Amino acid sequence: MTEATLSFTVAAEDTAAALGSGSLLVLGTPRLLAWCEAATCAAIAPELAEGETSVGTRVELEHTRASAVGVRLEVTATPVYRDGRLHRFSVLARETDRGRVVGTGEVTRVVVDAERFLARAGG
Repeated sequence: MTEATLSFTVAAEDTAAALGSGSLLVLGTPRLLAWCEAATCAAIAPELAEGETSVGTRVELEHTRASAVGVRLEVTATPVYRDGRLHRFSVLARETDRGRVVGTGEVTRVVVDAERFLARAGG
């Protein structure tokens, strides 16, 4: 299993006000969660066979610090557990310039066959 780090810059469309999760012009928790999931997808990608993908099944996220528009963040997903198709990652979001932690948590993903998954979902 591989660790992955992705970089992001908080934009107006990433704010709580824009996402409907509050009224302030700071990074919204839904966007932080999406970035954490993106990092786990990047970390698991090298493990996937042709036709496989992964789906998120459980998330625990603590958003501990506000980040203004323009702040750059790094989000790192570190593998902590694997059991067959189940992969669990620790996630850490940190301000690139100051190194301050913005959020921490854990994301669980399960590897699935993409076609079968979509067929079961009715898609």
